[in-house]
Amino acid sequence: SACSHAGLVEEGCYYFDSMSQDYGIVPEEEHYVCMVDLLGRAGLLEESQGFIKKMPFQPSAMVWMALLGACRIHCHVGIAKHSAECVLQQEPENASAFVLLSNAYAADCRWEDRAKVRGMMKARSLKKDPGCSVVKINDQVHTFVAEDSSHPQSKEIHAELERLSLQMVEAGYVPDTRFVLHAIGEEHKKLSLYHHSEKLAVAFGLINTSAGSCISIIKNLRVCGDCHMAFKLISRIVGREIVVRDAVRFHHFKDGVCSCGDY
Repeated sequence: SACSHAGLVEEGCYYFDSMSQDYGIVPEEEHYVCMVDLLGRAGLLEESQGFIKKMPFQPSAMVWMALLGACRIHCHVGIAKHSAECVLQQEPENASAFVLLSNAYAADCRWEDRAKVRGMMKARSLKKDPGCSVVKINDQVHTFVAEDSSHPQSKEIHAELERLSLQMVEAGYVPDTRFVLHAIGEEHKKLSLYHHSEKLAVAFGLINTSAGSCISIIKNLRVCGDCHMAFKLISRIVGREIVVRDAVRFHHFKDGVCSCGDY
């Protein structure tokens, strides 16, 4: 698992093989899930799919979900569709599988296919948890959702984001509109990215904490790729450390670099 999050493919494969060859340990399902995730995160999607086919037992929904998640990261719709079908054969009510497939279609601008998947979710009364980001300042918890304008300091937060956006563009930031999951114009997509819950939370933290202090944020879902890139730049621009705990791991942004190594 550690090798997967660090992108250490060769090392991960070595340890997996070493289990049986050197220690006589028979790999169990969780070990195979780690290998699928390891290969998938590294962009080796076909290799990951081939690894699943060679498994000595029937792949579970968990195995296919690991590959499906990697397909979303690397925008491979074909393998994503097959992986989602394999998950849903075993777990027809798995909302996460529908959401990941829907997002893969959206990233590839296949809006009709996305609409069909969303329709299937609606027919099954399946719902995804809305993304939200939480930041704690002076023992008070502040929660933000995308496009949020309900906070008492909303005006100041959006002003801070506008100021940061200009500096980010100067530093080389290019909005990654693949992470906008709606069929809207390109300019509207760029504006939408600036109002993700993570960015609202970090802007709030910047205007309510002292210079040089660390900003800590909790996100209930995975931090989006565009926000991840933005946070690297923001940490360098403002000279602050930003720590984000998302649904998968901790991300420690400092001086333009993230502790995850972009994995």
